[in-house]
Amino acid sequence: MRALIISVDLGNPDYVAHAEEFAMLARGAGAEIVDTVKARRDRPDAKYFIGSGKVEEAVLLAKAHDADIVLFDHPLSPAQQRNLEREFMLRVVDRVALILDIFALRAKSHEGKLQVELAQLQHLTTRLTRMWSHLERQRGGIGMRGPGESQLEMDKRMIGAKVKVLRERLDKVERQRLTQRRARARGGALSVSLVGYTNAGKSTLFNALTRADAYAADQLFATLDTTTRRIWIQGAGSVVLSDTVGFIRDLPPTLIAAFRATLEETVHADLLLHVVDAASPQRDEQILEVEKVLNEIGAGTIPVIMVYNKIDRVDMAPRVDRNAHGTIARVFVSAAERAGLDALRGAIAEAGQIAGNNASNIQTVQSE
Repeated sequence: MRALIISVDLGNPDYVAHAEEFAMLARGAGAEIVDTVKARRDRPDAKYFIGSGKVEEAVLLAKAHDADIVLFDHPLSPAQQRNLEREFMLRVVDRVALILDIFALRAKSHEGKLQVELAQLQHLTTRLTRMWSHLERQRGGIGMRGPGESQLEMDKRMIGAKVKVLRERLDKVERQRLTQRRARARGGALSVSLVGYTNAGKSTLFNALTRADAYAADQLFATLDTTTRRIWIQGAGSVVLSDTVGFIRDLPPTLIAAFRATLEETVHADLLLHVVDAASPQRDEQILEVEKVLNEIGAGTIPVIMVYNKIDRVDMAPRVDRNAHGTIARVFVSAAERAGLDALRGAIAEAGQIAGNNASNIQTVQSE
């Protein structure tokens, strides 16, 4: 699909990284980028987000390149989206809808598909005004206009009923996950979750530690479904390791809500391995984005070891860094080259022993 990108600089210092990331998202969704229109504004325009002059320029470029779709690198209000579509006479997909489309493309498990469908419907309900949106007739659920209010009311009822069914199914999945989590807790296994920015190499690291075959690729959101494996680590015993969905700038709230059951694995973990792309120039910003989401889902107080991955790309050697208290804070590894993994296993074991001692102290205090 031939896509014209509209990229808007609102004065953010990380604008270039934001724009590059959006282009990666577009290519990951299967788009062929024919051109990019760049605009700079102090604040979004209420009608078009960008100025009318830039809209005219973009319309001409879209026609010249025979574009099939317009991709906008910021979230748009329903009114802004409709106004732009009237000018382009093409579908306009904003950042939120593009991420939802990628999630729909990548979800493989039954649970993942339910979560993505719920997020898509929740996003769609805000954009139904004067849109023809029969679920069986929508083309991706974005940008369809329709004949009248009676149809609109039917669509709202249809979507509301579907959302209710999806939530009931996801609640059932969450109860099953809770039962599994309790069984693991009774078994005394240390629970460790891999978290991190998308494309930081979590799945590659997961495969290296567990000898599993979880899908891993050099692209944003290569995997969405949580994968859990039980492994044995010397000094820690049985460890339950979970690979979770990656985070990204401005992760849509609907996705955080829909993936609540999956993210519960992170909230209830004993230890988080925060995987960082050591070769990324934006790694500090990415770390902050992940920490922000962890705080939002209630996982901000769980012990964390920072795992700097892909050190082979920056010519670094594996090593372990400790903080001022002598606790392991950072481990530098290359999951692809299997370098530094023994040190990481040792860090997990050490953290597990600390967690076990803390749990014992809490039980002692409670019994007293």
